[in-house]
Amino acid sequence: MDRSSLLQLIQEQLDPENTGFIGADTFTGLVHSHELPLDPAKLDMLVALAQSNEQGQVCYQELVDLVSATISSKRSSSFKRAIANGQRALPRDGLLDEPGLGVYKRFVRYVAYEILPREVDRHWYFYRHRSCPPPVFMASVTLAQIVVFLCYGARLNKWVLQTYHPEYMRSPLVYHPSHRARAWRFLTYMFMHVGLEQLGFNALLQLMIGVPLEMVHGLLRISLLYLAGVLAGSLTVSITDMRAPVVGGSGGVYALCSAHLANVVMNWAGMRCPYKLLRMVLALVCMSSEVGRAVWLRFSPPLPASGPQPSFMAHLAGAVVGVSMGLTILRSYEERLRDQCGWWVVLLAYGTFLLFAIFWNIFAYDLLGAHIPPPP
Repeated sequence: MDRSSLLQLIQEQLDPENTGFIGADTFTGLVHSHELPLDPAKLDMLVALAQSNEQGQVCYQELVDLVSATISSKRSSSFKRAIANGQRALPRDGLLDEPGLGVYKRFVRYVAYEILPREVDRHWYFYRHRSCPPPVFMASVTLAQIVVFLCYGARLNKWVLQTYHPEYMRSPLVYHPSHRARAWRFLTYMFMHVGLEQLGFNALLQLMIGVPLEMVHGLLRISLLYLAGVLAGSLTVSITDMRAPVVGGSGGVYALCSAHLANVVMNWAGMRCPYKLLRMVLALVCMSSEVGRAVWLRFSPPLPASGPQPSFMAHLAGAVVGVSMGLTILRSYEERLRDQCGWWVVLLAYGTFLLFAIFWNIFAYDLLGAHIPPPP
């Protein structure tokens, strides 16, 4: 049964006098007696809508919006508003009570409770989730970072504090202020790392936080958030720490982490992940210690053969991107970003920053007479 046939059936059989309202009991009977092209989660949500009205009636126009949205592949804003209005509860138990799940479906349920704050969204994600396509972006970035690190480690015979090696900064991937014209370096520096400790920290967070986020919100949104953090990190360093190079994917990692932590704080009551306070404290301690290590490396006396050490400002820039752009992305589960005013405000602010940073890199170094260390 297609959408037009279903809507015609609803109007003819349930609201023949065009009153604008439909009896809840009658509508529930229609849902269960006809083969509607809906998955179980969508069916539960429609029944919950019918049972939630105190007068036992459903607004016909609201029902039309719901039917139109549920038959399509994506939820619309009208669907989300209708389900959320009046704090409607699903008629079935929570996902934690779902029996007989396999290993993979239990992992999907774990991801739903880790990332999403509302039971309606958890049900929606759990029942519509498909294993294909897999979360390939964060896994691919992490694998590439490990391969690059192993290659340079074997070549330099150095696995800790590689930036102290005179050959390290000659890599075409590292951002160096003397090579600002090579624009690819503003992104490719994310594949280089100071040493094993920085790589391990970034890889662990990318897999533990980035992969679940990508499973829920999709490759496009998470890759956009990660790369925006990486790019903001190098551009911020080029403005605030004009003599320093940049290595490591910390800008993107901190964008993911700060976005997730901010989403947890904003939806604290609805988050059902266990030990959430303890886990948040541990995450903040780990992130703070990583920033502290980066600050120490930046201002500690370098070896005579090496120049200025990589800047720590990329960490802070990534965190700002995560709280602003990331929080907007994570709050809008399955709702199109282009339909949100907040998204356009954040995008405009980020675009303004990019334009300012581009002009700064073109003109400010010469105008300010910045003393840039010679290229390696």
